[in-house]
Amino acid sequence: MSRGRTVRKGSNRLKSVKLRSKKDMVEQEVATLAGGCFWCTEAIFTELKGVESVESGFSGGQVERPTYDQVCDGDTGHAEAVQLTFKPSVISYQDLLRIFFTVHNPTTPNRQGHDVGAQYRSVVFYHDDRQKKEAEQVIKEVNASKIWGRPIVTEVLPYSVFYKAEDYHQQYFKNNPLASYCENIIAPKVTKFRRQYLLKLKE
Repeated sequence: MSRGRTVRKGSNRLKSVKLRSKKDMVEQEVATLAGGCFWCTEAIFTELKGVESVESGFSGGQVERPTYDQVCDGDTGHAEAVQLTFKPSVISYQDLLRIFFTVHNPTTPNRQGHDVGAQYRSVVFYHDDRQKKEAEQVIKEVNASKIWGRPIVTEVLPYSVFYKAEDYHQQYFKNNPLASYCENIIAPKVTKFRRQYLLKLKE
């Protein structure tokens, strides 16, 4: 534990100054992840301590400001993604990735369950070299653990741009808990996630 350092200020009185690590000085960081239907991904990451905001949208494509219908048609090249703003002093980028790789199936290209198409592919969009290295390291860890029984096919790509989806997609699970997809697909995933990561949930 750092005891800080003592500095002389103004008069002869001494004042203790607490040293802050470089990590502590980074108050917020952004992560952009694609892991299938963004309704599911948003519902999960919203509940984690240290995650301050989650937006559902699209990344990795060629068309500017695509609509949901355009992405579903499969012609824009985008993946459904979420963009997280989080506090690395509370939850690290690596821990976010470890959770990411357990709450969706990263071994099925262009598919999550019954959702099929390139927009449902698994992607980590890294914002800097550190995020890239950490993503590659976590993928090695998960592959070595053999928790999925098959190799991970998640792409690790440089972040370019994120387009926020239409308003009705934001907080979809929270706002539509009785919708069929929410009851049958999202709710069981969220329940399993809560059991597995109980200590990391917001109070």
